[in-house]
Amino acid sequence: MQFPRSLWKPALALLLCVWLAPTGAYAKSAQQIDAEVNAALTKLYEINGTAKALAPQAKGILVFGKVVKGGLIIGGSRGLGSLMINGKKVAYYQTNSGSIGLQAGIEERSEVIMFMTDESLKKFQNSDNWEAGVDGSIAVINAGTGGDVTTKTAQAPIIGFIFGNSGLFAGVSFEGSKISHYTPE
Repeated sequence: MQFPRSLWKPALALLLCVWLAPTGAYAKSAQQIDAEVNAALTKLYEINGTAKALAPQAKGILVFGKVVKGGLIIGGSRGLGSLMINGKKVAYYQTNSGSIGLQAGIEERSEVIMFMTDESLKKFQNSDNWEAGVDGSIAVINAGTGGDVTTKTAQAPIIGFIFGNSGLFAGVSFEGSKISHYTPE
């Protein structure tokens, strides 16, 4: 099936709107990012006891408080966040992804990645452009599993959560997300 020529311009315009969204996925200060990160973690711990229980065991927690995702056939997402080790923010990061397929609309969500082993955390920290699914597989706990952790998931070196105002999302993944360092303004 060929992509309809009449949809290219609207699809690209929507993609640009997502990437340059006035909700401000970019050009944020450290204080703005920190506020979004803190709000996202608080929300996650309220809606999911598993995340709250796993957090103290994590070697590092990467939090993107506000990720804007959208598209019309062609899609993308962007967001800013920080890596926390022992409850302290140690570095800022940005996440980006792109996709082609059946999709339409814009959503705002939060993403949390817990590095459960020293090895997975070091590999992430030493990477300039870490890609989910390539540089590390993320075991996603989502609404489809009821937020429960299986023995296999609990032993995963990297565990992730994707959620919004209504709770954990179902049927989502981090695959294709590229994460790199970010310097706040």
